[in-house]
Amino acid sequence: MATGTDPADLATGRGGGVHEASRAAIAARHLRTDRWWLAPALTAAGLLAFVVYSTWRAFSNSDYYAAPYVSPFYSPCLAENCVPMKAGPNWEIFGSWWGLSPALLILIFPLGFRLTCYYYRKAYYRGFWASPPACAVAEPHRKYTGETRFPLVLQNIHRYFFYAALPVAGILTYDTVLAFRDASYAWGHAGLGTVVFLVNIVLIWAYTFSCHSCRHIVGGRLRHFSRHPVRYRLWGLVGRLNDHHMLLAWTSLFSVAFADFYVYLLATGTFDDPRIF
Repeated sequence: MATGTDPADLATGRGGGVHEASRAAIAARHLRTDRWWLAPALTAAGLLAFVVYSTWRAFSNSDYYAAPYVSPFYSPCLAENCVPMKAGPNWEIFGSWWGLSPALLILIFPLGFRLTCYYYRKAYYRGFWASPPACAVAEPHRKYTGETRFPLVLQNIHRYFFYAALPVAGILTYDTVLAFRDASYAWGHAGLGTVVFLVNIVLIWAYTFSCHSCRHIVGGRLRHFSRHPVRYRLWGLVGRLNDHHMLLAWTSLFSVAFADFYVYLLATGTFDDPRIF
């Protein structure tokens, strides 16, 4: 059936998209009557709020340690200009030449993991670029090339950021264990900050293991699940987590920001950490 579309346009991705002359001439941009714009607007607002907050905290280079807690934004601390701390890894492998905030040395890995995450890609494509703004709502762009061109083609490195996110999560687990000490570093202590760190690390691991890359690594490229019962069982467990990937993406994003903010409040002397036992 002739469509009236230039084959060259189909091959190159040029054309008018849903407004192509060969499409049905419908004046309305969509036929949805609900508040379809609310979800992408809230998504954009939530992501923007995190970007603003994390940028401020990463460049502030202060108030990230309150014994025995260290902010997850600054752990592990890899520069010589880190404040003296005993609450977490403080490996001065970058020496004194690094003059900026030490958070910038480590945040690239968890942020890169989230930035290239399949869910977050959908979220900010819709929220910021309106590509598309919502289901059954035409995007305003005249052409669509997907993730086939620079810089979006770099999104495919997500699977490698997954490997980088694992040791970061492991170090934050170590920080959580050390949170069971008091300000004098004696064991057998639990404060409200300990609970905050526990909840945060559980959500971080749940989000990490619910990742699509993790699911593929565990059970991908298997022709016969029956010959790999252990991997099949792990694949099923990761699959159940993957069903809640969006929820875990948001809750872990909030928890890591809240853990940092809690340490900030303690470090600035806003209040003392309430002791549980």
